Amino acid sequence: MGAYGWISLTTDYGTFDGFVAACHGVIARLAPELRVIDVTHHVPPADVARGAAVLAQTAPHLPPSVHVAVVDPGVGTERRGIAVRTPGSLLVGPDNGLLVWAAEALGGLDEVVELTNTDWFLGDVSRTFHGRDIFSPVAARLALGAPLTEAGRAVDPKSVVRLPDPVVAVGDGWVEAEVVTVDRFGNVQLAAGGAMLSGLGPELVVGGVKARRGQTFGDVGPGELIVYEDSAGRVAVAVNGGRAVVVLSVTPGDVVRIAER
Repeated sequence: MGAYGWISLTTDYGTFDGFVAACHGVIARLAPELRVIDVTHHVPPADVARGAAVLAQTAPHLPPSVHVAVVDPGVGTERRGIAVRTPGSLLVGPDNGLLVWAAEALGGLDEVVELTNTDWFLGDVSRTFHGRDIFSPVAARLALGAPLTEAGRAVDPKSVVRLPDPVVAVGDGWVEAEVVTVDRFGNVQLAAGGAMLSGLGPELVVGGVKARRGQTFGDVGPGELIVYEDSAGRVAVAVNGGRAVVVLSVTPGDVVRIAER
């Protein structure tokens, strides 16, 4: 596979410090012609599952890219750095489950290497900033067309760390699913696919609160709960003019039950 014109960055670095700029700078110095898409730098600190979910839902909408993701509470430990080939794109980051959902959304883990070629790293590697010193320079070289095999030794894709699959259960007139993300509007996204709503009636109860099935926020009155299929194809819960996360008092990882009234 040849060169890519794009690199994407997904991190928990925030934008108050210079961490993101340093990653941009490393890429620009090695490959000034590349374009960089910032997916987000506001993943909650060390929340690997949230970073994995955001990247998986975003990457399929981006051009063929080298996707760099760094949500890395194990930085500096024995956890591996890896690069993953999928049909059409590459992913680079820590082997802590962060990359797998995106790789599967992009078609699967075709090839995986452990990043062992230290010639591709920046000088003296910081034990706490692999995004700058390892993942960014590796991604830049791969985006320029360097072979994946030169990044390090091949590893079995089955050995890559996976996050636990989110809880999803369905029964007669009900669905239970784990909260995957809460967006900045307070909408609560569940792990269940939107098609699971087809088995439910229009009048629902979500976490003990009355709700309705709908397609747009305007399908319910102000302050009322709506259950709908969101833009990522997942079941989601929102409040018309409010914040569902407050009404339901949930956080990612909680399990929510949706049942017919």
